[in-house]
Amino acid sequence: MATRYLRNTVILAKIESTYGTDATPTEGANAILISNVSITPLKSNNVDRDLVRPYLGGSEQLAGPISVDLGFDVELSGAGAAGTAAPYGPLLRACGFVETLTASVRAEYNLTTPVTDSLTIYGFWDGAKHLVKGCRGSVSIALSSGGRPVLSFKFAGLDGGVTAATPAALTLTGFKTPLVVSEANTGDVTLGCTYTAATPTLTGGTGYPSQGLTLDLGNSVQYLPLLGGEMVEITDRSASGAIVLDLTAAQEATFMTNVKANTVQAVGLMHGTVAGYKTMVFLPNVQLINPSKVNVNGKLMIGFDLRVLPFAGNDELKIVVH
Repeated sequence: MATRYLRNTVILAKIESTYGTDATPTEGANAILISNVSITPLKSNNVDRDLVRPYLGGSEQLAGPISVDLGFDVELSGAGAAGTAAPYGPLLRACGFVETLTASVRAEYNLTTPVTDSLTIYGFWDGAKHLVKGCRGSVSIALSSGGRPVLSFKFAGLDGGVTAATPAALTLTGFKTPLVVSEANTGDVTLGCTYTAATPTLTGGTGYPSQGLTLDLGNSVQYLPLLGGEMVEITDRSASGAIVLDLTAAQEATFMTNVKANTVQAVGLMHGTVAGYKTMVFLPNVQLINPSKVNVNGKLMIGFDLRVLPFAGNDELKIVVH
């Protein structure tokens, strides 16, 4: 019996020059450092023949249009030098971000409409190579106190077949070890702040002790099995999130008034302590909704869901690596 292990998994990902055409990612240039990986290798819309015959029994199904679903986590960390593209930049681009580099200062990831970038992904599962083309997806962000800063990606793509193959040695030096989200490594969740690109910093506003910040980009990722042009498209986006804050009674009363008034405000969070290893999440237009009382080891805290809204368009979420 063959012995194969789930942990013997490798992901390579590269931006495609032409949608759905194999971009041939390599182990030396396009390997992704991952955790928590999953795959649905053949997501088929099967068609039942439903045959009528002079005896009881089912009939086979016909394999319909086939897509592939992939998911994995990547640590949210700096690139090692300010102004350098993040190693997970291609993944963000296939989720609807555009990458803008300012030499020696920052790499910014801002949203765009429509989403035109796509990925070719090679997934090696202990000897089996899955080729997935035309991948687009969505991402969620966890910057939770006491945990790793994590980007969780989910992609859908076109089936390019499965072959028996083993990857060569990987180059993963672009992925830097992150810091745990903690008091020493992470700023307060700041409401009402302003993003200053030149520095880059968050200025103004009020910082609150918290359990961190979670976000979900909320892309609607659709596999479209068109004759002569099957594709995966991002057809909509509705970002959301959550925070749990340590508020005084007076602050809680003010927040409740703001919730009732449909108040919107900026939310930002900075993580990291050394240039080149910092990341920032900035949301310029957020509505706090659904307040709740949260028991955190006996301490009373106040939780809110976040509606992450566009301000001028394609600006509801900014990720800065610097």
